Amino acid sequence: MDNKLQISKSFKIIMILMVGIGVVTVFAGFLTGATTRTWTNLLVNNFMFLSIALGALFWMALQAITQSGWSSGFLRIPQSMVSYLLVAAILWIPLFFGLPHLFHWAEPGAALHDPVLAHKSPYLNVPFFIIRTVVFFILWIWIALQIRKLSLHEDVVGGLDAFNKIEFLSKVFIFVLGVSFIFVGIDWLMSLDAHWYSTLFSVKFFVSAFYHGSAIIVAVVIILNRLGYFPFLNEGHLHDFSKYIFMLSIMWGYMWLMQYLLIWYGNIPEETVYYYMRRQEGFYGLFLAEILVNWLFPFLFLMWNRLAKNPNALLITVAVLVVGQYIEIYNAVVAETMHKVVFGYLEIGTFIGFAGLFILITALSLAKHPLVPRNHPYLMECFTLEDYEEEY
Repeated sequence: MDNKLQISKSFKIIMILMVGIGVVTVFAGFLTGATTRTWTNLLVNNFMFLSIALGALFWMALQAITQSGWSSGFLRIPQSMVSYLLVAAILWIPLFFGLPHLFHWAEPGAALHDPVLAHKSPYLNVPFFIIRTVVFFILWIWIALQIRKLSLHEDVVGGLDAFNKIEFLSKVFIFVLGVSFIFVGIDWLMSLDAHWYSTLFSVKFFVSAFYHGSAIIVAVVIILNRLGYFPFLNEGHLHDFSKYIFMLSIMWGYMWLMQYLLIWYGNIPEETVYYYMRRQEGFYGLFLAEILVNWLFPFLFLMWNRLAKNPNALLITVAVLVVGQYIEIYNAVVAETMHKVVFGYLEIGTFIGFAGLFILITALSLAKHPLVPRNHPYLMECFTLEDYEEEY
């Protein structure tokens, strides 16, 4: 087995072309005067791919804390996403210049004639907003890099020292991410309408990041297996991956429905305004699609054991979930910034660019080191995993 990923030249060219399409699209957006729409697309895609990277790292941290053996052979995949966090931090910088186009509270003098914005201005002001984002990125990147560094060190020296340190850092990372991502959700999504608030909004997007980040890990594992890597992958691993997606679909659906029902039951104008806009013509189809694609489809599709262990079925599920996450973030952002459904070359081109960059960075990072950790203490448990559950 070749334990190191080999990347073909054609793969790199395709990914670079995808990135090029994204860059050209963004410039075209600004040059043609679609300024707010271009900033909107940058925010949608920045948030989406950052969520995927952080969600995958959260999955990895959970494996360390629970000392899971079945997944120990696949840990390099979420670890490789650390590299994208560095790129994401750089990509976030231009967004600071677009704040007045995206957030009404960031417009000069906005709080002077708006008592709600004036009341929230000690928190929602541009300098403090930027400081929070920078601090969060530094914390995420530093902890994630330390975990990866320890894992590579474990490859060389073995033993339990690095393993125990990774477990400790994973606990720290989960706490840091749990708190910081709540604020990120409030800052970058909920404050698009600073008059509206929900105590569940950020929690739902945290679950969404975990959900969709885990799904991408599954897709990468299956694709690499088809390319000749991870030869030990079997139905037991696929079934455990499916359980993650199935469980998280229920959690995501529960958070979505709980927030909606609480706001609907409370019927408080400053809360219902969020759903009022998204139940108008144009957004209503996306409003329904969000729950159908992210919850109902994976819930029903993976309920059947045979499909839950089928790699093709899992790849279909992940593809649907990528669409689902885009719809979810699109609904949260575009309704506030554009106030109407718009979808064209800007949306497609920007998504292609970010997707190409994310895949390229992750692949280059994966190719630097062995795909399977060499001295993980539970590696043998991963290699010999069996699926004991009967078909039904």
